[in-house]
Amino acid sequence: MKLSTHYLLGGLLGLLLTGAICPAHAQTPAPATPAAPATGSLTGTVLDSLKKEPVPYATVVLLPATGEAPITGVAADDAGKFALNKLAPGSFRLRVSYVGYGTQTRPVTVTAGATALPTFYLPVAGTALGEAVIVGTKPVVEVRPDRIVYNADQDATNAGGNAADVLRKAPLLAVDGDGNVKMRGSSNFKVLVNNKPSPTLASNLAEALKGIPAEQIKSVEIITTPPAKYDGEGTAGIINIVLKKGVEQGLNGRVSASGGNRNSNVNAALNFKTKKLGFTSSGGLGGWYGPNESTRVRYGKVDNSTLTQNGTGDYGGLWNYGSIGLDYDVSEHQSLSLAASLNTYRGHDYNNLLNDYVTDNQVNNQLFTRTTNSLFSGFNGELTGTYTRTFALPRKEWSVVGQYAENSGTFGYDFDQFANSRVNLETDRASYRERSRGRTPGTEVTFQTDLTQPFGEKQTLETGLKAIWRHTGSVADVDGKQQADADFVRLAGRSTDFDYDQNVQAAYATYTAKATKKLSISLGGRLERTSLSADFRTTGSEIPARSYLTLLPNGNAQYAFSDNNSVRLAYSKRITRPYIDYLNPFIDRSDAQNISFGNPNLDPELTDSYELSYNTNGKAGSLNISGSVRRTGNAIESIRLRPEEAGITDALPGSTVRTYANVASNSFYQLNFYGSAKPAKGWDISGGPDVQYIVRRSPALGVERRGFTAGLNLNTSYKLPKKFTLQGFLYSSLPSPELQGRGSANLYYQLGVKKTFLNDKADLVLNLATPFNNYWRYRSTTDTPSFSETSNNYAYQRGFRLSFSYRFGNAQQGKQRKSISNDDVKGGGSKQGGQ
Repeated sequence: MKLSTHYLLGGLLGLLLTGAICPAHAQTPAPATPAAPATGSLTGTVLDSLKKEPVPYATVVLLPATGEAPITGVAADDAGKFALNKLAPGSFRLRVSYVGYGTQTRPVTVTAGATALPTFYLPVAGTALGEAVIVGTKPVVEVRPDRIVYNADQDATNAGGNAADVLRKAPLLAVDGDGNVKMRGSSNFKVLVNNKPSPTLASNLAEALKGIPAEQIKSVEIITTPPAKYDGEGTAGIINIVLKKGVEQGLNGRVSASGGNRNSNVNAALNFKTKKLGFTSSGGLGGWYGPNESTRVRYGKVDNSTLTQNGTGDYGGLWNYGSIGLDYDVSEHQSLSLAASLNTYRGHDYNNLLNDYVTDNQVNNQLFTRTTNSLFSGFNGELTGTYTRTFALPRKEWSVVGQYAENSGTFGYDFDQFANSRVNLETDRASYRERSRGRTPGTEVTFQTDLTQPFGEKQTLETGLKAIWRHTGSVADVDGKQQADADFVRLAGRSTDFDYDQNVQAAYATYTAKATKKLSISLGGRLERTSLSADFRTTGSEIPARSYLTLLPNGNAQYAFSDNNSVRLAYSKRITRPYIDYLNPFIDRSDAQNISFGNPNLDPELTDSYELSYNTNGKAGSLNISGSVRRTGNAIESIRLRPEEAGITDALPGSTVRTYANVASNSFYQLNFYGSAKPAKGWDISGGPDVQYIVRRSPALGVERRGFTAGLNLNTSYKLPKKFTLQGFLYSSLPSPELQGRGSANLYYQLGVKKTFLNDKADLVLNLATPFNNYWRYRSTTDTPSFSETSNNYAYQRGFRLSFSYRFGNAQQGKQRKSISNDDVKGGGSKQGGQ
C-alpha cells in the first residue's frame, strides 16, 4: 500500500509540474517548423579535483551556446555520475557545480546518439581561476545541505591520535575528559563506521573509540535529521566515521607510528585494485595511559550526614584493530564485495579511595580506604557481504546486504577495604575483600535490501526492507572475603544470569522530486516492528515476549536561491531502543557508596526533530546557520535514588543508586552558527558558536529543569614555506542543565606543527594538548529531595605526541559500496561495562 501511495504521489506531482512548466494545454500553439528528433544523450562523472572522489548530487545544467537560459538539468547520483537524455543535436555548453566547489563550464556537442564526456574535476571553492582547475587543499570543514563534514585527513593535529581525538574537533560534538561524547548537547545518538553499525561502539563508546586510529579516518559526517533509509536514532542524529580505503588502480599503502605521554600506536594499510578486483586492508595496535583524580562531597538531607570521597589512581589499556575488504566487478552492472573487521580492547582503571562518612549521631560513621582495580575488555568482529546491481537507466540500483556481528565484553573488579584507616595497609590486613567477574555476550544478524528507482530526471523513489536479530545478555558472579575467612565465598543474591532478545523488521520508502528549478522536496516514512523478550535465569523470572509497531515519518524541502545559497526545512521522527548498558540488571557495588544497575523494563524513546537551516558558499568561505527543535517524550534518563527507593535494603548508610528509567520529557531549542573562511593566502579558519535552551520535565520525580548552555568550536591552519603547516583547535562549553542537577563545563585546545617531505609522501607531526594547564576540572552537581552532591573529575589533558607517517603508491579512492546501518539503539558512553 505504501509503495502504491508513493507512486501515486510521484505521478500527481509530475502532472502538477507538467502543468506548471508546460502551460501549452491552456492555449493552442502556433504552427512551428519541425525540430530535429531529440535522440541525443550526454553522460559523465563529477569528481573532486584533489581527492579524485565522487561529488554526489552535483548540479549539471545544459545551456545554449550563447546566453544563460537553462535548457535542461539533472543532479548527479551518489557516485557522481549523470545522464542527460532526449537532447536535440547541436552545440551547447554544460555547466557543473556543487556547494563548496568551484563551477566548471564546457562547450559540448550533442549528436544523434550517446556521447560520453570526459570527467569533470571540480576544485574546492576558492581554488578556481577562470575555467582552469588548480588542485588545492580540501577544507577542514564542509557545510553541505544535509550534513556537516569534518575532513579529518586535512587536520594535522590528528596525527597519532584516535577516533576520540577526531570527534572532539568535529562540529556539534563534544568529548569530555573520560571520552564520553555528546552531539548537540545530547548523549542520544548513534555512531556508524562507513555507514555500518558497530555493536562495540553501541555498548561502550568511550573505550571503543580509542581502538580506531586517527590515521585511518578520512572524515566525520554529522547528520542531524537522517532520512527514512537510516534506522531510528532518537534525539541528536547520526555520526558517521568514514575510513580511508580503496584505490582506483595500482598499489598503495601507508605506515605510521606515534608516541607520547598519553598514548602510543603503530598503524599500517595496504590496498590495490586491478581491472575487476579491489583489495583493502588496514591494522594497528596501541595503548593509552594516564593518571586520574576525583572528589565527591554528598550532603544527606534526611539524616544530616556528609560523605566525602577522594580518589587517585591511574588508567591504561591496549587496543587492536584490523580490517580487510574485497570488491569484485562481475560485469558492467554487477558487483560483489566482502568485508571483515576485528576490533578488540582491554584495560584497567585503578583507584585508591578515601571514604569518610559522618552523621550527627555518629552511630553510622564510616572511615575506610579502598583500593579498587576495575577491569574491562571488548571484542567486536563483523563479516559483511554485498551484492549490487546497477542498470542502464541512470540512478537505478538494487542491492542486497547481509551482516553477522559478534560483540562481547567482560567487566569486573577487585577491591581491598581497610576499615578505620586513612592509608592503605598490606593486603592481608584488609577488613573486607571483594571481587567480581562478568561478561556480556552478544550477536547481531542483519539482512537488508534497497532499491532506487528513478522516474525521469527529476523524480526518485527509494524503498527497502530490513531485519535485525539481536541477542545479548549479562552473566556475572561476586565473591567476598571477610578478614577472618580463609577463602573467598560466593555472595548469595549478588550474581546475575540474564538473556535479552530484540528483533526488528522494517520497511521504508522515500520519494524525492525536483519540484521546480530551485525547489527540491523529499517525503518518506519508515514502519518498524519491534519484538523483545528477556529471561532472568538467576531468579527464574522472565519478561513475556511483546511486540509493537512504530511509524516514523520524515521529510525535507530545500530551496536554492543560487548554486551557492540555499535554505532547508526538515522534519523527522526517530525511535531509540536501549542497549545492554541500559538494560543490564547486574548490581555493580565496586563502590558500595555509589551503586549502579540497568533496567530491563525500559521502553523506547520517540523524538520529533525540526530544523531550519541556511547555507551559503563562495570563494571567501561558507556559512551554515541552523535552528532546531527536538522533543523527546518518555525519555530514558540516568537517575539517582536512595537505595530503599530502588528496592535495595542492604546498602551502606549514605549510599545512593544510579539506574535508568523512562521518567522525563525533554525539549532542546538550539541555534547554531558554523562557517569557514580564508582570511589570507594559506590561512584557513572554521568554527562557530551554538546556543541551546533546554527544558527537562519529570512529573514522576517532581522535577523541572530549564536553562541555557552554549559552546564554541574553532579550528585553524596556516601553511608556512618549506611545507610546514601550523594548526590549532579549541572547544569550550558552558555547564548544561540536567534532570537532577547540572553538568560540567568543558575546555580543550590543541596545537600542532607538521612538516611534509620525501616528495610529499612523509609527514612528521608534533602535537601539544592543553600546554598551558595540566588538567581540566569537570564539575557536576546533583540535587534531589534526599541529598545534594558535588563531583569533580580531574582530566589530565596536558600531553605531547610525536608522529611519523609514510605513504606509498596511488592513494585515490575506489567505489563506495553498500553497507549495513543499524543505528536504532541507545548505547552507553562510559567504561563501566557492568552497568
